[in-house]
Order: sequence, then C-alpha cells, then structure tokens
Amino acid sequence: MGKEYFVAVSGQPNCGKSTMFNALTGATARVGNYPGITVDRTEGRYCTPEFCANLVDLPGTYSLTSYSMEEVVARDVIVDEKPDVVINMLDATSLERSLYLAVQFMEIGVPVVLGLNMMDEVRKKGIRIDTKKLSDLMGVPVIECIARRGVGKDELMESVQKVVEETKGEWNPVNISYGHDLDPVIEEMTSMIKENEFMTDRYDPHWLAVKYLEEDEIVMKNGRKAGPLAEQLEEKVQKVSEHIQKTLNTYPEAVLADYRYGFINSILKQGVISREDDLRFDFSDKIDLVLTHKFLGPVIMLLIMYGMFYITFNVGAVPQGWVENGFAWFSNTVGSLLPDGLLKSMVTSGVIDGVGAVMGFTPLILIMFAMLVFLEDLGYMARVSYMVDRVFRSFGLHGMSIMPFIMSGGLPGGCAVPGVMTCRTLRSPKERIATIITAPFMICGAKTTAYLMLVRAFYPDNATTVMFCLVLVSWLLALCFGRLLRWTALKGESTPFVMELPPYRIPTLHGVAIHTWDRVWEYVKKAGTVILAISILMWALMTFPQLPAERVAAFETQRVQVVEQSASWSGTAQEKEDKVEQELVKISYNEGEAALKHSYAGRLSEAISPVTDVAGFPWQANIAFIGAFAAKEVFVSTMSTAYSLGDEDPEEALSLSEKIAADKAWTTPVIWSVFIFLMVYVPCMVTVAVIARETNWKWATFSVFGSLAFGYTLSVIIYQVGNLLV
Repeated sequence: MGKEYFVAVSGQPNCGKSTMFNALTGATARVGNYPGITVDRTEGRYCTPEFCANLVDLPGTYSLTSYSMEEVVARDVIVDEKPDVVINMLDATSLERSLYLAVQFMEIGVPVVLGLNMMDEVRKKGIRIDTKKLSDLMGVPVIECIARRGVGKDELMESVQKVVEETKGEWNPVNISYGHDLDPVIEEMTSMIKENEFMTDRYDPHWLAVKYLEEDEIVMKNGRKAGPLAEQLEEKVQKVSEHIQKTLNTYPEAVLADYRYGFINSILKQGVISREDDLRFDFSDKIDLVLTHKFLGPVIMLLIMYGMFYITFNVGAVPQGWVENGFAWFSNTVGSLLPDGLLKSMVTSGVIDGVGAVMGFTPLILIMFAMLVFLEDLGYMARVSYMVDRVFRSFGLHGMSIMPFIMSGGLPGGCAVPGVMTCRTLRSPKERIATIITAPFMICGAKTTAYLMLVRAFYPDNATTVMFCLVLVSWLLALCFGRLLRWTALKGESTPFVMELPPYRIPTLHGVAIHTWDRVWEYVKKAGTVILAISILMWALMTFPQLPAERVAAFETQRVQVVEQSASWSGTAQEKEDKVEQELVKISYNEGEAALKHSYAGRLSEAISPVTDVAGFPWQANIAFIGAFAAKEVFVSTMSTAYSLGDEDPEEALSLSEKIAADKAWTTPVIWSVFIFLMVYVPCMVTVAVIARETNWKWATFSVFGSLAFGYTLSVIIYQVGNLLV
C-alpha cells in the first residue's frame, strides 16, 4: 500500500479552487460540516500506485486574518490539523492579488504548492508568466493549470509528493521584513513568546507576534485564556499602533499588508510577468463600462432580475404542476385505501398535502438557483454587489448583502434558509448579523403563495402591480430595520467594499449543475423534513379537541330538520333540492367553523385576539399566522381550513380567494395590515434554527421577537391610521 498524505486545497474566491478540487477527487468527494459550525467541509481522495492523498477543500478566503468564518476555518485547519502540503490555487490573471494568500501560508511555514489557474485566459490577454522563475524566487513549486479542463492536476500531485519527501514534515516559516517601525517590535514580541512558551504548541512565535500586530480577534481571545503574557503583548501592540498613527497616519495591519505586497512586487518585477501589448484593454473592462455604468448598470440589473423572476415562474410552472399533480394523485390514492377517520385525515391532509406544498416549489427553487449560480460563476453578481454597495452602506449594510437578500426572496420564490447561509461571505460580524436578521423579510416562495391568494382576492385587476409593490416594500423594510440595528444593537462603521471584480468567464454546465444541486438538496432536506412534522402538528392543533357529542348531534338535528321542512317549501323539485343543498352547506360551514374555534388552535386565536384586534387581524388570520410561524406555506392551507372550504374543494385557490373577498371583515386597512405583518413577522422555524447555527441562540431569539415587535408595530400603525383616513 502506498503512502498516505493529507493535503489542503486553498485559494481566494473565484480562483477555480473548488473546480480543481473536483477534478482531483472526482466521485470520491463528500460534503460535511466542520464541527460546531455550518461551513461546508468537502473531502476527497486522489490515489496513484505510489501514494494516496486525502484532500480537504478549504473555504475560499482572501487572507488568514479572522475577519470571517471562512478565514478562521481555513487557518484552523492549517494550524490544528497540520496538512503535509497546501495546494494554493491562484488566479493567474490577477497574480499580485492572488499571491497575498500564498505569502501568508509561507509565513505560517506550511509546505506550499502553487497552482496558476486560468493560464488559457492569461495567454489570451497576451500575458506571459515565467513559472520557473516565479518558483525559484518564491522557493515553492509552481504549476500551470486550467482547472475547468483538469489541466495540471496530475502535475500538482506530483509536486505534492516531491515536497512531502523533501520537507519530511518540517515546517519552515518565511519571515518578511515589515520595516524599521515594526520589525524591532516583532522581534521583541517573538522573544517574549518563546521565553514564556506562550501558545507555541499551536503557533509559530514569529507568526503569532505578527497576528497580534494585526489585532487578530481569535488569536488575542485565545491569548487571554493562555496566560498573563497576553496583556503585555497587547500593551506593546497599543504603543506601536499609537506610534504608527502619529508618524504614518495609518495602523499596523495596513503597514503589514503594504510590506507583503511589496514583497510580492519585488518578485514579480524580476521578469516574472511580461506583456505582448501593455496597451491592450481587457475584455472584462469593456463589458464593465456598460454593466457597471452609473445609470445603465442599475437599469440592466433590474431587467436581469425581472427576467429571472419571469423565467422562474413561467418556465417553472410546468414542472411545478407535475410535482403538485403527483402529490395530489398520491394523496387521492392513499385516501382511497384508508378508511374514513382521523388516520386518513392525518395522512392525507397532515402528511402528504403538507410536504407536497413545499416540494411543489422545488422546480422553482431549482430554476432560480441555477440562474443565480450561473450569474455568480459568470462574475456578474460581483458587479451587482459593487453597484448596490453605496445604497446598502447608507443603511449600515454591505454590497455583498444583496446576495442573501436575493436568495431569501428579493426575487419572489427564494428561501431564507440558503439566504441566511449565504451571509457567511460577509467579513464584518456586525454586518453579517444585521443581514441575517433582515434577509427573512424578503418574499420567499412560501410567502409568495400566500400573497398570490390574498392579492387575487382583493386586487384581481391589479395583481401584477400590487405584487411588484410588495416586493419593493420588502426591500425597503429590510433596509430600514437593518439601519435600526446598526444604530442600536450592532453599532459600528460600515466595512469598506474591497471585493474584487473577477473577469467574466462562461461557467461550465458541470459546475453549475453541481452547485445548483447542492443548494436544492439543502432546501429539500432542511425544509421538507421539518414541514412533515409541522403539518402533522398543525393538523392536530386544528382537529383536537373535537366538538362534544351533543354539539355534533345538534348540527345533525339541523340537517334532519332542513330535509323534513323541505317538503313544505314552494317551488319545483329541482329548486327544492338546490335549496336543501345550500342549507346543508351552510350547516357544514357553521359546524366546521365551530369545530375549528373549539380546537386548540381556535382557542389560542381567541386568547390572542385582544392583542391582534388592535392591528385588525380577522380570527382566521390569527390561526393562519400561528401555523405560518412554523412554515409560511402553512398560511394558505390554514386559511382554507379556517374558512371551512375543505369539504368543497380546497385545491381551488380562486374559491378560497372569493370566500375571503366576500368576508366584510377585510377592509383596506386590514388587508395592508396583514400584508405587512406577513412580510416581516417571525422567520419560519427552519430559518430560526439556521440563524442559531450561523450566529447563536441569542440572535435567533432576537430574530423572532425583534421582527415580531417590528411587524406588529407597523401593522397597528397601518390599521389605526387607515381607519382614520377611510
């Protein structure tokens, strides 16, 4: 059996790191989570007759300073799991920027192999890179690669084998000069760390001193737990920071970055890069003149977003119908096999219909995710973030917050679960939390079904305009609540927008398919299983306790009386039969309403009515909101049951809309009070659980009660002011 190596694959976002990882590992790749957090950990194997390598795909990161969860995870894998080699994939079209991460790996001391990706694009641009000279100057192997075609993968692993054999597990940190202001302090701090054996079991002393100068939060937090030396080191950092501020009007971290780039430039200027035509204008730059134009850019962005919205709902309508019809057939088939009673009701109404409501949206989610993944891989979503950054920054958020907003339903049909998970890309913890809390305000696919039902009932002639207005309102409320958070609980300066604009690249079908499937499966797995339990719970709450026998008997007596009295009615036999049917339907309606009000859900609705009456909510909406806390999809089915349409035809949305429209309790102030409350109040249970995993239970709890208070306040204002004006 050959030797076993542990190899980490790293790189900055959009460098082709994961593409190369997939090329290396193929079908052996498997996805899990890092312990205690939800950042994906993808692992796989690469084997030859001489050796086998266990590879881990590190999260994409720009540096090894703890600005984001991805950076912390990538660094912890290097420091704690000590891979034999790190394959650092670089975007060869932007070599200076890409080498910044490589230099930080070299400072830690881990053996490195550099993969220069996108060499085909480098040649198209008329750029030549002397990889041998770069390898000699950096002191590490450098391999030319084209990840999407698998070019260079075997050469990378051959270099890995050579590096492992040469280093024999020893790490040799590279110490860069950081100038006369910082070098003496770094040496002094390094000596103190060595003498006191301060966290030297985990970190290289020189690297640890540099991290202290960068004021790395995680390192400093660990240091305070490790011993009293932490206080002395922090005092030295404070003194040198004050000195740097006075003399250079900057801060140590900026100086460290400047010297790292200086180190990189000193290498690149030694004939590593040459151009056939220095005046050549990059193709991506030409496109950006239009797509990021001050006026044209936002217009094109809105048209693209509208196009995605149109395609999602129009193209997705056909497969969505197939899924819904499939569940309807399954429900009818199972229902025909089971005897009438509670078991049949639970299985068909509670289990199959509940899960089917969620799965019916899977085609829409798949289409939307596929388009978003395509735009991300193409490089366009980075431009969108760039364009909206100024607007978002004025509300205390970041340009990259737009992706979580879009994923959560900024284009109706999204889902807050992947939207919240997308917030991992935000570097600032406060901006990340503010985005996580506000992203569920967007109109997700579940809310869309409820709005379609309500809008169709109250605004049948202007449905498109009203839906478009609701989308705009959801964005506005999310931004406003984000601003409130950044003024109060999450005070702090906005993070500068430093995201690079990657060159445009046509995504591969394989890459889009893999990334889309990962997101769709996450949606199905997380949402579908939870909806099953919620649907059964809601069915039980709306079914038990059942009406007492004497009340059921009273309704049966009414039915008998109607049939008996019909003999004395005037009119033809057909007219009498129609009138009997109408009276029996009314009795069934009254019985259903009585049973619902008698149930636990009905009693809870009645208990909270003194509070909800101030916002104008009808009692049916009270019950629907209770169910929709678990999952917004439940709103429509609960309203259907609340209006006792189950015995008629619950699948006819128009019948439900007509019944709601005929209810005089729904005045204009009530309608918009319900609209806004449904938009803002309480993320669904799945989203709350994900928020807890991405932050903690304190913020997950706040997402429930904070949004509930915000939504209730808005609804009360709308209802009370609306009544004064109407």
